[in-house]
Amino acid sequence: MKKLKNSELLLSYIREGRTMTQREKLWLIVSLSIPSILAQISATVMFFIDASMVGHLGAKASAAIGLVETTGWLMGGLGSAANMGFSVQVAHFIGANDMEAARRVLRQSIVCCMIWALVISITALCISPYLPYWLGGNEEIAHDASLYFAIFGFSGIFFQMEGLAGSMLKCSGNMKIPSMLNIGMCVMDVVFNYIFIYILGMGVMGAAVGTGLAMLVTACAMMYFLLVRSKMLSLVRRPSKSFRPTSDVVSTAVKIGAPMGLQHLLMGGAYIVSTMIVAPLGTIAMAAHSLAITVESLCYMPGYGIAEAATTLVGQGIGAGQRLLTRSFARMSVALGIGVMTLMGVLMWIFAPELMALMSPVEEVIALGTQVLRIEAWAEPMFAAAIVCNGVFIGAGDTIIPAIMSLGSMWAVRLTMAATLAPKFGLKGVWTAMAIELLFRGSIFLTRLFKGKWAEKLKIK
Repeated sequence: MKKLKNSELLLSYIREGRTMTQREKLWLIVSLSIPSILAQISATVMFFIDASMVGHLGAKASAAIGLVETTGWLMGGLGSAANMGFSVQVAHFIGANDMEAARRVLRQSIVCCMIWALVISITALCISPYLPYWLGGNEEIAHDASLYFAIFGFSGIFFQMEGLAGSMLKCSGNMKIPSMLNIGMCVMDVVFNYIFIYILGMGVMGAAVGTGLAMLVTACAMMYFLLVRSKMLSLVRRPSKSFRPTSDVVSTAVKIGAPMGLQHLLMGGAYIVSTMIVAPLGTIAMAAHSLAITVESLCYMPGYGIAEAATTLVGQGIGAGQRLLTRSFARMSVALGIGVMTLMGVLMWIFAPELMALMSPVEEVIALGTQVLRIEAWAEPMFAAAIVCNGVFIGAGDTIIPAIMSLGSMWAVRLTMAATLAPKFGLKGVWTAMAIELLFRGSIFLTRLFKGKWAEKLKIK
């Protein structure tokens, strides 16, 4: 039996309430995780290559993108929160074998998420001329940073639709198509960026244009596979029905997505404050900070791939009423995430100089980036715990308490320590604060997972 068919068969076991062995559960987690991990890694490689392309234009170009990068994360996080508010509902309905209800949620999600994306993009365009100065940037990088953010903000509409379609397909158990398309987006991004950055000589602005075009093509392909080809969720194969949002679907989406949106808003705000702490340390520190974050993402992206699989499995398990199976999926997913990211942390510590050398030819940037990456490597196992546990809680629709935990950890631990350590220890102090906060956050997420508070709320025994 082929692996893909085996995964589909095992997913049907969840909906049918059938018993699964430990080996079958592990295989299902791994088989759903691998496509997501490959897609996450390919996305990271895309950003890695993008940053390397820009980095070879000089420290100023890297600093310009690094200055507004965290605000871009904030925009993406707000879009993802809206997507998950609807896709978690779809996972629950699929688990309960109610495909018509799942498609009803899908139709409404398209309308609501498009409106949300327009609001975010218009806001980004309006603030783009002022954002670099608000973040403490100087004149030599402000112009490029503003243009980059404006183009990236306009592309947010494509990002929203690509993310919505991808999350819907994944929650239906289809990890392969979204992952393949995301890998394709990475390839297109590299090609487009090379054309716009080097051949057309657009520099930093070219990086934003290339990424935006890659997002547009991928969004169109992703929506095609969702709306036309999906066995469970295709809208083209069924008689046309209303796309008008209804109070029950929207209110549930708000209950799930609003805490996540607030979390992304305040977490994004925290990342922006962190950037403001780093910016006064100088252009070299800002460039090393930005490029080291890109390198580190190679380490933690596999954790996000496993978290996506955990969200799907827990979501369908909850919908099917498979309580013991849901708890087992949760714990096994977290253990797998910790194992993978521990290995990645070891590799990052060993190869930090070589990875930074790929990002920038500036010796000072390489040396400083190597130092901070080796500080961060020690926190990767607990960072994995936080990432995958959060995926578990999202699948269960339990988003309020985890959001509060993340925000408290970020603002009370990381930023307080970073502001205290930066004046004396520079960028190394900021990354030490980051590592300590990730250790703390992973610990409190594991405590919530194993003490069963989220499970008690859902009456899982």
